[in-house]
Amino acid sequence: MTAASQKKALICFIAKLLRDCNHVAVGASSPIPGAAALLAKAVWSSPRHVNILGSTKNNFFTNGSQELFDCAAQGRIDAFFLGGGQIDGAANINLMGRGEYPLNTPRWPGTFGSAYLYFLIPKVILFREEHTRRVLVDKVDFISAPGTSDDNTYRTGGPFGLLTNKAFFKFNKNEKRFSLKSIHSNSSLEDILDNTGFAFDYEKDTPITAAPDPELLTVLDNEVSAKIKDVYPQFAQTIFVN
Repeated sequence: MTAASQKKALICFIAKLLRDCNHVAVGASSPIPGAAALLAKAVWSSPRHVNILGSTKNNFFTNGSQELFDCAAQGRIDAFFLGGGQIDGAANINLMGRGEYPLNTPRWPGTFGSAYLYFLIPKVILFREEHTRRVLVDKVDFISAPGTSDDNTYRTGGPFGLLTNKAFFKFNKNEKRFSLKSIHSNSSLEDILDNTGFAFDYEKDTPITAAPDPELLTVLDNEVSAKIKDVYPQFAQTIFVN
C-alpha cells in the first residue's frame, strides 16, 4: 500500500466513526480528520455540520476559536480531534515538549484550548499517524490535557479512541486504559507490541482493519478532493492525482 493509499484508508476509517455525529469540528493543520468529516457528510449527510478552522468554505464560525469554545461549552459539538507529541496509556496528551517543564527540549506549540475541549466534547478522537515508543509513551512528560478525571469532577467529554498508522484502540473509561480493536494491514500484533510504550488490552486474534469501501474512495476522489484542496492544497497534491 502506497503512502497516499494509507492516508486515504485512514480518512475512510475516521469517516465511519463520525456517522453518529451532528456537528464535527476540526482544528487547524488536521487534513486527514478534516477530509474524513467532509467525506462522512458527503456520503451519509451525517454529520450535518462540519467546521474546519482555517477553511473559507467549510467553516460557519465567524469568530474563530472563540466560537468553537462557546459551542463546546453549550454542548453543540459532538466530535473533535486531538493529537500530541506524546500520548500515554491513560489517554493523557502532551503538547508542551519533552523533558521537565518549563525546560522542555524540544518545545512544542503548546496546550492552547486542548484541556478545555477534552473536558467538554463527548467524542474526542486521538489521532497521530506516527506509531512509535517515542510518541506512545508509558507516561507523558507533561499533561497538557488529562484523559480521565476523578468522580467529583464535572466532565462531559473525553477520549473515544486512538488511531495511528498501525492500529485503532478504543478507550475504556471505566478501566482507564486502551483496548486494541483492529490492526491495519501494514502492521501486525507483534509490531504493535514492539512499538507501543504503554500497556493495553488485546486479543491474540485481534482483527485486521477492513479495507476502505470502494464507494467511500470514489466519493473521496471525485467529490471531497476539491473541498480538501481549498483547505489543505499541499496535502491534496500528495494523495490525489488530479
